[in-house]
Amino acid sequence: MSLDGLLSDWVGALREFSVEAVAVLGPNPFGGSEDREVVAVHPPIVADAAQALAESRDFGAPWRDSDAPLVAWQHIAKSDQLQSSRWRMLWLAHGFQTVVRVEFQLPAGRAFECFMFSPRELTDRGEAASLAWSALNIWPLVKRGIAAARSTLSPRERECLSLAFQGLTARETAQILKCSDRTVNYHLANAMAKLKVDNKMAAIQRACWFGAL
Repeated sequence: MSLDGLLSDWVGALREFSVEAVAVLGPNPFGGSEDREVVAVHPPIVADAAQALAESRDFGAPWRDSDAPLVAWQHIAKSDQLQSSRWRMLWLAHGFQTVVRVEFQLPAGRAFECFMFSPRELTDRGEAASLAWSALNIWPLVKRGIAAARSTLSPRERECLSLAFQGLTARETAQILKCSDRTVNYHLANAMAKLKVDNKMAAIQRACWFGAL
């Protein structure tokens, strides 16, 4: 299933909690430590509001010295920062009142962030918890969809990076994959070129930021 189809099904399942939009933000793998981008959004009509959220500095993104927890929710219309926040104004214009955010941490202080939007105010922590569990349950599928949509790494390149991430040497990786050390190093070199880095550790880190590992 495509990433768009997966998000559409997820939003459909969340309608029992009055959620009608989902946005997933991730780190810009080629940007600075504060740069994040929209990696998935549904429905498409809220893409502008999702982009404004990605560009904001006032909600989520714990690598910006935020104190936000891994799961948080906010009643947008009652926020103290409403007047100075473009993303809040846009989401309100689309008819949304509440957002629940769930963070999935990545290496080097980065994260993927799932934002679920509802046109009504949540009444208690139990509702927010139900949404958080929904995000946790579907995240493996969403992450695979994100990796397929964003990463240009081949399956073999991802496999070699994944084994390197586990601490295996090229020789140990070659034994597992039943190929030569030279073949493993060839795949690692191709992965580094695609990820625009010059060492294996940086390639592993950047592949994680893509969602490929």
